[in-house]
Amino acid sequence: MVLILCVLLLISCSTYNDKDSVSGYRTKQIGDQHWMAENLNVNVSGSRCYGNNEAYCEIYGRLYNWAAAMALPDSCNYKDCYSKISAKHKGICPSGWHIPSDAEWKRLVDSVGGSSVAGRYLKATSGWLSCGKGDSYKYKCEDKYGFSALPGGIGYPVGTFSFDGRDGYWWSASKYRDKDAYYRDLNYMSDAADWWKYETKSHFLSVRCVQN
Repeated sequence: MVLILCVLLLISCSTYNDKDSVSGYRTKQIGDQHWMAENLNVNVSGSRCYGNNEAYCEIYGRLYNWAAAMALPDSCNYKDCYSKISAKHKGICPSGWHIPSDAEWKRLVDSVGGSSVAGRYLKATSGWLSCGKGDSYKYKCEDKYGFSALPGGIGYPVGTFSFDGRDGYWWSASKYRDKDAYYRDLNYMSDAADWWKYETKSHFLSVRCVQN
């Protein structure tokens, strides 16, 4: 019965789980990695909804400072705590999952065709400004692999927010400098994966988890 249903829906049962086993989050196999197909939405200290509006969390997930995402003391946003980061650092991810390293983000990009097209293929088909599937759109949002990246924007310690609908920012567990960590960014005006180097750890970004 399960096999018949999968065939009828044209879904690969070996690579897609629809809210079945990972704390209610959709997941997707991409290349040799198994990713969450939604931003994490766990209400912990050090997290916020964009614009302090709970409705945004239901769409984009919550935004987290780096220490909150890593489940470390808030002081780790301002000093070197990288000795506390394990090879597959769980942070606030469910059991069996972890915060991706910068190298794991790169593997994702490489597995969908490289940085020049990764933005086009990883973005959700709706929710982005100036981005869609039709011929009228200069920049494409095809969600070819089911990653469904959304532009959750960014929050700042002073309480302000920027770039919802235009940019998605996701933490990695990898160190850049004591007060900065590597992160990944997708922009609404680019088909590429505009991967920037680092972000101040006290800023609030989205979180995706990858399976151990």
